[in-house]
Amino acid sequence: MGERGMDREAIRAIVAEAWAEMAAAATVAPSGPAAPAATAAERHAPQRNDVVVEAEVRSAHERGERVLRLGPRGSLTPGAREAAERLGLEVRRVADPVAQPRYTCPSAEVRRVALGSDHGGYEMKERLHAHLASRFLVVDLGCHSPDPVDYPDYARAVAEAVARGQAERGVVVDGVGIGSAMAANKVVGVRAACCRDTFEARNAREHNDTNVLCLGGRTLGEAVAFQVADTWLATDFGGGRHAGRVDKVLAIERAYAGV
Repeated sequence: MGERGMDREAIRAIVAEAWAEMAAAATVAPSGPAAPAATAAERHAPQRNDVVVEAEVRSAHERGERVLRLGPRGSLTPGAREAAERLGLEVRRVADPVAQPRYTCPSAEVRRVALGSDHGGYEMKERLHAHLASRFLVVDLGCHSPDPVDYPDYARAVAEAVARGQAERGVVVDGVGIGSAMAANKVVGVRAACCRDTFEARNAREHNDTNVLCLGGRTLGEAVAFQVADTWLATDFGGGRHAGRVDKVLAIERAYAGV
């Protein structure tokens, strides 16, 4: 099917089911003119601490609601986020984000891996899931078919799962890996790297303390992709002189993100 002709509701329902296991925070600013100030009722509306799907966003819009309040564990599926932006529904975070450790945990402590892809990485993602499943709890955040989708949605889903502490590491596969790395790195607390061989994978962990790995499903063969992922997941952050450099990266993040 084409990008707009596929059964997107079915795919989003599957994404929502996986998302519930790895609920990640998402703050959405509506496009267009600024929304009117929230009413007293909206300010005191219950907080959502579960996963909000697209149908619920549409229902809230039909009821005339302008603000959806998310608690610390509330999250949106990609479809719900898209609907909120399209309908001008403000999604407001009403609690501080989860405090994040400065550096990643040792590789021996990694238990959960968030996994995602666009259509260009779908086949590789499926094989990688099977490869990793015997050693980690792998939560597949989509996509779930080779039909065309937008890579930023799935890169963001994985990045937010890691940033919220719902997974110790994340892996995203798109056609080349570069676009997903760009998108994932916009999430505060995420350090994503696109790696093409084991040297880059080892360096990305040992020197840069990355917590999200991006791979190219159309540029890497299966054996190389497995080797890169295995090396990346097995390598610890070196600390020492590298810690000071990562601290400088974090300082840039704080300066521009206001955290």
